[in-house]
Amino acid sequence: MRQVALYGKGGIGKSTTAANLSAALSFQGKSVLQIGCDPKRDSTRMLMHGDLIPTVMDLFREQGERGIRIEDVVFTGYSGVRCVEAGGPEPGIGCAGRGIIATFQILERLGALSGDVVVYDVLGDVVCGGFAMPMREGYAEEIYLVTSGELMSLYAANNIAKAITRLSGRGKRPCHLAGVICNGRGMPGEEDLVREFASAIGSSLICAIPRDRVVQIAELHKRTVIEYSPESAQAEVYRELAKRVMANDLFTIPSPLAIDALESLALSHLQE
Repeated sequence: MRQVALYGKGGIGKSTTAANLSAALSFQGKSVLQIGCDPKRDSTRMLMHGDLIPTVMDLFREQGERGIRIEDVVFTGYSGVRCVEAGGPEPGIGCAGRGIIATFQILERLGALSGDVVVYDVLGDVVCGGFAMPMREGYAEEIYLVTSGELMSLYAANNIAKAITRLSGRGKRPCHLAGVICNGRGMPGEEDLVREFASAIGSSLICAIPRDRVVQIAELHKRTVIEYSPESAQAEVYRELAKRVMANDLFTIPSPLAIDALESLALSHLQE
């Protein structure tokens, strides 16, 4: 079973990338489980045609761990992708990262962590103990950093690389950086910048996803691009990403950049 985790800054497009990746993998004949690890619980929404499925943490609060059944938390979405949302604590109370820990424990008890590929969609603005848990406990074996060419996005990706470096040997199974995905914002020279960033931290650019209006249109129709516009160039990009993820075996322990070096790298690609 391949365990693939997408980490990146909030709003960078992890959930869109994850949902389209999962859909593309399902069309390769893979059994796919996608787990949203964000309190917003919207990772699987496009796979579920707009439905916000119950979260593990909501059910945990309502009926306790022993009252939860597999059919209460695992829902079948588009093209057979199984969907789970971890959820989080009530607003203003508790640590959202703890919801991830509790979710994985419950899913393991239910025997739900199965299939050819598990795709984890993880918030990465702050890599605290809870959100780093998929790395630390050996769930996120293959980690992809989703970033654009914007400095704050690269900064978050670099921080996540630091967490991978610290945690790579501590879990039940080691976690590794599998590559960098550029989710484009349409900046001049963006792909070259992200490619150079990936190389600088000891990894590689796995795929560059261009900015395309069809993504927003598909989401307004509550669909992935793979479902809404399967013949589009953007859908082909997601299918190519799925192929590259499955073929990838070049996993590394990254060498994160100092902030000065990161800023210098970004500045060198700035076009007035």
